[in-house]
Amino acid sequence: MKYYIYIILCVCICSCNEKQQIEPLQVSVIDDIVKPKHYIVSKSINPITIDGNANEESWKQSSFTDKFIDIEGIKTPKFDTKVKMLWDNTFLYVYAQLTEPHIWGTLKQRDTIIYYNNDFEVFLDPTGDGIGYGEIEINALNTVWDLYLNKPYRIGGKANFQWNLDNLKTAVKIHGTLNNPSDKDSIWTVEMAIPLKPFIGLKNRPQTLPTEGEQWRINFSRVQWDHDIIDDQYHRKKEKDKFLREYNWVWSNQKVINMHEPEKWGYLQFTEASSSRDIAFIQDEDLDIKQTAYALFRKTRYGALKFLLEDINSNSKPLLVTYDENKSLNAVFYKTLFGFEYKIKSPNSDKVYIINQEGTLKSI
Repeated sequence: MKYYIYIILCVCICSCNEKQQIEPLQVSVIDDIVKPKHYIVSKSINPITIDGNANEESWKQSSFTDKFIDIEGIKTPKFDTKVKMLWDNTFLYVYAQLTEPHIWGTLKQRDTIIYYNNDFEVFLDPTGDGIGYGEIEINALNTVWDLYLNKPYRIGGKANFQWNLDNLKTAVKIHGTLNNPSDKDSIWTVEMAIPLKPFIGLKNRPQTLPTEGEQWRINFSRVQWDHDIIDDQYHRKKEKDKFLREYNWVWSNQKVINMHEPEKWGYLQFTEASSSRDIAFIQDEDLDIKQTAYALFRKTRYGALKFLLEDINSNSKPLLVTYDENKSLNAVFYKTLFGFEYKIKSPNSDKVYIINQEGTLKSI
């Protein structure tokens, strides 16, 4: 009799454990989801002279982006920044306007850390997978820092300072006086011709010029410092012998003070047309699903879901993930020999996505 009671108890315990195991963990990533902006870049109808003026007819026909926002999407920047773009078979052209009552710069040597001055920055990933991308920084003295990252810093990426865009053309136009604290300035403009060839070489698909509708990932940042004027010279402001934190203003929201989360960058869509007015942006029906996958990666590697890696009693876990108001999906967490991965089935397209501990996203 005791034996039968023991068997019944074991069955009950196993049933309870099985029920516990299949009960999905409820997770919300609503606050982690980013809606990247997009820009349709038209093809130039005339040669572009890089002088900081953007007077050509093609520039006049192109549109500015929205004004930059705070990188965390919380505060309103105290100075305006906006960008427009063009392209041809050789270059991607970028023109930026930066409102600034005190225009200054001190760094004059190429490939120094330019964001120690007020600067303008471009981040460009032609494949859009966050693996292998370029960064360009420039200050009001027209000093450039261009570098390549094999992957984001958060997963051990290394910056290659020797990666130079040899055919890069840049110009800065000062509307006011540079490094003169005695007056008020208005804006400084940046004009760039970024050579396409080095970025085409980073593509993991056919390494050809962009085709109609092709999309790259891009974002822009402006770093701004409070300053002091000492002996008629500008200096980054200090308190108690420490530099105050810089401001970071961006085109497409990052939600954190980190430009090196490339899955959040905006979309750059190419068109052969000379105007983008009648060109529709090609929407990704699984954009929210992909952003959910990236949010789960970040939460598991660095955030509130890290405990899943420490659970010695389970190698997998089902999740019910809320990614928008009244929208959720099923995901499964797995431990692997290298770390972890999630498998997610899209409720929109029925595609299955897998993302791993490196933030590498694939569809199967």
